[in-house]
This record gives sequence, C-alpha cells and structure tokens, in this order.
Amino acid sequence: MSRVVIGVDPHKASNTVVVIDAQERVLGQQRFSNDRAGYRSMKTFACVHRDRVWAVEGARGVGAGLAQRLVAEGEPVLDVPARLSARVRALGGGSGRKTDDADAFAVAVAGLRARDLQVVHQDDGVEILRLLSTRRQELVAQRIATVNRLHDVLCQLIPGGAKRHLGATRARQLLSAVRPRDAVGKARKQLALDYLGELERLDSRLKELKKGLAEVHAEHPTSLLEINGVGPINAAKILAEVGDVRRFPSRHHFASYTGTAPVDVSSGDNNRHRLNRGGNRRLNHALHIAAVVQYRMPGEGQDYYRRKRDQGKTHLEALRCLKRRLSDVIYRHLVDDLTAGSPGGQVGASLQSSAADLIPMASTSEQSLPGLENDLRRSPQLCLDTEGNHYRSVSRPASRSDYEPQDVPSIRPHTSRRIAGPRS
Repeated sequence: MSRVVIGVDPHKASNTVVVIDAQERVLGQQRFSNDRAGYRSMKTFACVHRDRVWAVEGARGVGAGLAQRLVAEGEPVLDVPARLSARVRALGGGSGRKTDDADAFAVAVAGLRARDLQVVHQDDGVEILRLLSTRRQELVAQRIATVNRLHDVLCQLIPGGAKRHLGATRARQLLSAVRPRDAVGKARKQLALDYLGELERLDSRLKELKKGLAEVHAEHPTSLLEINGVGPINAAKILAEVGDVRRFPSRHHFASYTGTAPVDVSSGDNNRHRLNRGGNRRLNHALHIAAVVQYRMPGEGQDYYRRKRDQGKTHLEALRCLKRRLSDVIYRHLVDDLTAGSPGGQVGASLQSSAADLIPMASTSEQSLPGLENDLRRSPQLCLDTEGNHYRSVSRPASRSDYEPQDVPSIRPHTSRRIAGPRS
C-alpha cells in the first residue's frame, strides 16, 4: 500500500480530516468531535492506512494537543504553518471558498509536497520553559499596572508622590507615615494598601517562577548561560521562542528571525539597508537586554561596541551591530547544545555533508536578510561558526573572534525612530 498523508484542520470543538495519496486523490474525509470518543473514532478511521503520516495545521498552536497525543502514540506528525496551507488553498483553483474540508485538503497537500516542514517531537523541557516564560511575562505586565495604580494613589496621599522606581518595601514605608483623618483619605490609604498587598503577592510569585526556571535549567543544561547578559530568565525566553534550532539553516536566517539583520532596500545603483522592525520581537528584546549588559560592562562586547563608535556610528547604530553579533553567538551556542546532545556528538549526516567545502561568507555585523533556499538540508552553515570556520562540538563561552570587526554594508541611519518592543 502506498504512503498516504492525513491532513487535519483542528478546531476547538472538532477536527476535520482528509486523507490523500501521492497523486493528491482524496481517499476519505470526515469530521470528528474534539473529545476522547472523537479521537478514538479518528484513530479507527486512520488505521485503515498502514503507511501514513499526519499533517496538522498549527501543531504549536490550536493543534498542539492533538499533535502531542499522536506523537505520544508513535505516529509521525508534520507541523504545517497556517500561511502555507492558505497559499496552497489559494493556488488550488476551484471556487476558492474556505471550508473545513478545503482547509484539511490544503494541509494534506502541503504535508505531501513541502520539503522543509518541521517534524513534531514530544514536549520536553523547552515546553516547560515556554509555559513558565509566558506566565512570567503576564505577571510582569500585571505588576507594572499595579505599580502605576499605586503611584497614582500615593500622589494623592503624599505631596510630590513617590519616586519613579517604587518597590513594595519603599511603598510600605511611605504608607506607614501617612495618617489621614478624613474619610476620603482613609479610603485612599486602604486602596493603596490593597495595591501594596497585590504588589507583594506578584513579587513573591515572580521569585517562585525564577526559581522554577533555574530548576528547569539545572535539569536541561544550556550553554546560553555562559554568555554575558543572558541569565536564566533571558535564556528561558530564547529557548522558548527558538524551539528547534534546526529550522534555521544558517545564522543569517536566525538573524532574520530575531529582527537583528537589516532589510535590503537597494534599487538600481542605490545600495542601502534599513532597520528591520519585523522578526520575533520577544527574542529581539532578549538580545537587546544582553547587548545593553555587554556594552556597559568590561569585556569583548564593550570593546566591539567602542570600535563601532570609533568608526563614526551613533550609540543606537553601534548597539544594533552588537545585537547582530550576539545573534550569531547565540545561534552557535544553540547549535553546540544540539550537537552535544545528539548521538555520536553530531547533529546528523545531512548537516555535515558539505562541511569540507567552505563557502565564503559575507560579514555578519550588519548582514542583510538572506534569500530563500529550495532545499534547506543542503545548507552547510550549521557546521560553521560565526566566522565561517568549523565549529567545535563542545560548547564554550563567546570569544574575542566573535566580536572582531569586518567590512560591512552601509546602513541608512534611523536616528529619529526607536527600536520597537518593550523596555526592560
């Protein structure tokens, strides 16, 4: 029996399944409820096809529960991005109507034809880091809102209010000295005490989350913690957002994802680049924090920053160059971690196939966005470090060679605009 692809369009209450063969002929389609009985019926429906592979749309989103359950039972599962299935549906002809059956068919075709789809693996420590990191981000947002409300009430209770950086200890000291006599003042103080209690609970919960992140890092070690400016919280955010580093065939693709690679906007003889405001902004913020720490503290990062300033770059331009260089360093550490944890000390034969033939590389300090490759498995960059040399399988801290200046393309300055993303 030939191999078939089972495309799944997942929803909160149901899962629509379409089975196709190698010629894209529909062998069966059905809709199942998203519960235990529906899952058993779907498995019975699929067991007719022995040689099968599942293609689930949004296996890291709405389809995560179904994908993880299939993987736990030994089923091969591919993650189909929603954009890819939408393109397949748009190019498939027909009426163009968006139905669950049409979506499931487009997902199945994408799983059959696409070459670079990610294979879904069972959740591990990275998923725990993602959950804890997301929860911490929510608590940080709540804490900021609580501090702002407390500031507002203190401005009405105390002449001049409180200083900008307000903590729970300082707020309690200020409130202990306030003794209003009127009813309105007493109500305001009670409201401030309520906000203070909420602030203390949030601080306690944030400390517990930080401790939990440290415990996960102890169980799943990473060399990212060796980089100056990358602590347990920043490392958790990076690992959670990156996931499997093998989905980035080179450090240039990784820099494009982090938003640290300038965008090429050349036209004709006019060769220029502009600031990239896209990419993963949470990952870009993590790199921004690491870059700020490195340029303020003595070390290779500060030396690199000063060399860029000596070349005539502004503070923001030099900081962006440092972020671009840190993107390469983090990418190398992620690859080293993957190599150290792989059987035999290497990622795989396909990733080592072209390591003997070095390809000349452009500078990475301000490298523009890369083009696309048809077959990502042929890319040799996973076998190279940030300077185009063979990387070591044993992880190591960032060295001076990672911050050496090179010839770089000119970038159009953007001094009137600031980098998007939350502040630390």
